[in-house]
This record gives sequence, C-alpha cells and structure tokens, in this order.
Amino acid sequence: MEDYRTVKLSRRERQIMNIVYRHGRVSVADVLADLPDPPSYSTVRALLRILEEKGFLIHEKDGRRYIYRPTQPRQQAGRSALKQIFQTFFDKSVEKTVMALISDADLSDEELDRLNALIEQAKKGDPAS
Repeated sequence: MEDYRTVKLSRRERQIMNIVYRHGRVSVADVLADLPDPPSYSTVRALLRILEEKGFLIHEKDGRRYIYRPTQPRQQAGRSALKQIFQTFFDKSVEKTVMALISDADLSDEELDRLNALIEQAKKGDPAS
C-alpha cells in the first residue's frame, strides 16, 4: 500500500472516489450506475482494486460481491490533497492558494463575512472554530 498523501489520482479515479464518498460504501454496480460515460464492469473493478492498492479504499465481502469504502474521512483526504496542491502549484504560499480559490468564486456576503472572521481569528492567534 502506498502513502495516500503522495499518490496522484486519475480523472476516473477521482470520479470513483467522489461516488464512494457520496455513498459511503459501494459495489462495482453502484459505481457503474453513478459514473458518467461508464467503462466496462471489469474496468471499474480494476480501478477499485487500484484505488485499494493506493490506500484509498478497503473492501469487505458481502456474499459474492465486494463492498468498498474509503480508508479515511473525506475531510482528511481533502486536506491531504489540498496540501499537495498547495506545495506543488502555489510555492507553499497561503495567499496564492486562497487567491486562486476565491478569484473565480461567486461568494455570497455571508461567505465573505465568514472568511473575514477566520482571517480576524488568525490575526489574533485564535484557532479556527
């Protein structure tokens, strides 16, 4: 099993992980039902096995089929992915990362107020709630 924090996912693997996180537990048939322009059953089964080898999924047997679930909570996986993007594409700059995230975002006044409150907390050294 590889270290999930340094493993890159293909577009298809990301799509499958989104489905797994949305449902919590999935079979190959569940993934096929939700996947846009789905490949063959055997291809999905192979992709799930690859995601398991990469450390993103584990499986259990349910009769004749395997049921897959994530090895870590979605938020933890998201933080790991964001950390890698932060380091790789934004020179470990929080400012560059945040600017990239919000520059094209259509943020509501409430979202901007919450972001401003987080910045104020950071200035005071308070942990984010």
